[in-house]
Amino acid sequence: MNKGIGIALLVVGIVLVVYGMNASDSVSSNISRTFTGAPTNKTLWLLLGGAGCAITGAVMTFRPAK
Repeated sequence: MNKGIGIALLVVGIVLVVYGMNASDSVSSNISRTFTGAPTNKTLWLLLGGAGCAITGAVMTFRPAK
């Protein structure tokens, strides 16, 4: 059961990171980066959430069973 959830989290995390990378190249993110020096909040949340999901999913998937 935990391996299935781990694989699902890993896949969702990878998809979110890829979507966040695409959002970081958007026009609004470039404008935000020009004026504030940082990308938009949406981009940051996608990247951080995706990384968190991917790490949690990898730990759940590859941790040895008890």
